Amino acid sequence: MDPGGATNVATARGGGGEVGVRIHQTRRLPDFLQSVNLKYVKLGYHYLISNLLTLCFIPLIIVTLIEASQMDIYDIQQLWLHLQYNLVSVIICSAVLVFGLTVYIMTRPRPVYLVDYACYRPPDHLKAPYQRFMEHSRLTQDFDDSSLEFQRKILERSGLGEETYVPEAMHYIPPRPSMAAAREEAEQVMYGALDNLFANTHVKPKDIGILVVNCSLFNPTPSLSAMIVNKYKLRGNIRSFNLGGMGCSAGVIAVDLAKDLLQIHRNTYAVVVSTENITQNWYFGNKKSMLIPNCLFRVGGSAVLLSNKSVDRRRAKYKLVHVVRTHRGADDKAFRCVYQEQDDKGKTGVSLSKDLMAIAGGALKTNITTLGPIVLPISEQLLFFSSLVVKKLFKSNVKPYIPDFKLAFDHFCIHAGGRAVIDELEKNLQLLPIHVEASRMTLHRFGNTSSSSIWYELAYMEAKGRIRRGNRIWQIAFGSGFKCNSAVWEALRNVKPSCNGPWEDCIDKYPVKVVS
Repeated sequence: MDPGGATNVATARGGGGEVGVRIHQTRRLPDFLQSVNLKYVKLGYHYLISNLLTLCFIPLIIVTLIEASQMDIYDIQQLWLHLQYNLVSVIICSAVLVFGLTVYIMTRPRPVYLVDYACYRPPDHLKAPYQRFMEHSRLTQDFDDSSLEFQRKILERSGLGEETYVPEAMHYIPPRPSMAAAREEAEQVMYGALDNLFANTHVKPKDIGILVVNCSLFNPTPSLSAMIVNKYKLRGNIRSFNLGGMGCSAGVIAVDLAKDLLQIHRNTYAVVVSTENITQNWYFGNKKSMLIPNCLFRVGGSAVLLSNKSVDRRRAKYKLVHVVRTHRGADDKAFRCVYQEQDDKGKTGVSLSKDLMAIAGGALKTNITTLGPIVLPISEQLLFFSSLVVKKLFKSNVKPYIPDFKLAFDHFCIHAGGRAVIDELEKNLQLLPIHVEASRMTLHRFGNTSSSSIWYELAYMEAKGRIRRGNRIWQIAFGSGFKCNSAVWEALRNVKPSCNGPWEDCIDKYPVKVVS
């Protein structure tokens, strides 16, 4: 789960006792860019210095090429004569050159390419319009009047539209959550996305060497990754992983894990499947802080094909540039701010703390402060770092310079967890409405699809024809624990949407104006 719910918790739990009073008080994301911790800037520069060897080689190669270009025939003849009578020097220079090249080749990270990805689009009969959602909630007789009113107000202010999806089991009265129904939901989402991915890429399932699946709240035995292996008859030596309980940022974690594995295993494909399961995790109680996920979370999932094969660069959409992960789990408040538990009636749900927005702000501050030095132009880095040094040395009240992340990134995929989180990130990062359009429209059309939402957002920008060669995309997501994770991609070509995309038949209707 994620801080998207906190947006609405804060909206609904800001004040005293009654829902009507609370709903008008909004807990805002802290102005994290005004209080930056220097140690996280140092961490970012550590990432930069770790690539210093490569950076040092570049000017050396340039100088060598310039000198070589100025040599004439006489210079070349003199150089050859000199080398003929200095065999020891030639051997030493050759050995140093071979050693240097070997070290560079062995230590440089292998590029990771995103060949393609697919997002699952559920069938129309699973749509849950606002009125139907509220009517079903009333007819189940699990919620009292106060809880129904609370859900109504949350939905009105959530930013969700009329075409989001809930699983089949939730359409019955009474609902029919069961292990079998949860498995069916998982199969429909995962297989739907994978079928589309394999069809678009023409990659055979037997060619997949690495499989990473992430789903927070549904972890059956055999695992979801085992279900995929069985369905597609993947090879017996596949490296498969199943990540659970890691929240809405687990998609970035899964990509990071796949990237690390692709550094070890040569010439292979990795598939990352991101989803969440709603069937067995619907809350049927009346505790306000546990009702938010019912209103926000909807059916969705994605499948991503990564490759470290050099031949795939020609057809790949993107190259992975950076992954930066932040974990605040050492802090007790951060650890418990998104917490699965039972209420006083013994009904299980996910509780969202009133401190969640502040904790999300702290995690985000740490993440972007680490990310800044490795993505921002040098001019922005110097301004940012000098303001921090002045503040540290002179203990002054000078506000840190707020870097312009629009100079580092062309597109932003902010996890569609809730409307207020998107609002606050737009404000604090000084983004324009077009930069958060994909996040708002994904929330409106598909709801909070957890870790897969950043892929629906990227698909939106592709469908709009906005991704050009060389563009950089910043994916950022929050998750329980508490975590904030970023992935940076570079477009390798002018990207067109793949077949059977989630926006294929409705992109012309967007953007729509979302009612406040």
